[in-house]
Amino acid sequence: MKLPVSTEWVLHCATTLAQLDPGVSASTAQLAQYYDLPAPYLAKQLKALVKAGLLAATAGPRGGFRLARPGSEITLLQIVEAVDGTSAPYECREIRRQGRGALPAADCRDACVLAAKMADAHQAWRDSLSGVTLADVLATLPPSAPARTRSRLAEIT
Repeated sequence: MKLPVSTEWVLHCATTLAQLDPGVSASTAQLAQYYDLPAPYLAKQLKALVKAGLLAATAGPRGGFRLARPGSEITLLQIVEAVDGTSAPYECREIRRQGRGALPAADCRDACVLAAKMADAHQAWRDSLSGVTLADVLATLPPSAPARTRSRLAEIT
């Protein structure tokens, strides 16, 4: 499975926002400069997280984004699905019934074994990501990381 590059962006940005003090926001410009990303496209992705209820946004010169709820309540799966959607990456088109190698209808009564295996893999991926919160991610960072992140973001205007 290959996800768009924007998935990496929002995962890192959400993790960065989780390192801020409660109530503190970071602007799109700050996050874009922090990661050297294109601000207009990043803004679109962050707005998707707002729409999903994962981030809160404030407008104005001191506006920006912050977590909408505690990091312990935001999973990696929620972030990924906010920007990439919930549809499975594999769609079986039943090609086993087509062409010169077409199977008889009697052999296709059960779901395609390949589709079933791909669905199992997708579910395992979803289960894995749904079991990891932003708080879990922060717990694995070096202890100095949040203070460094806050300091570096504060330097960007």
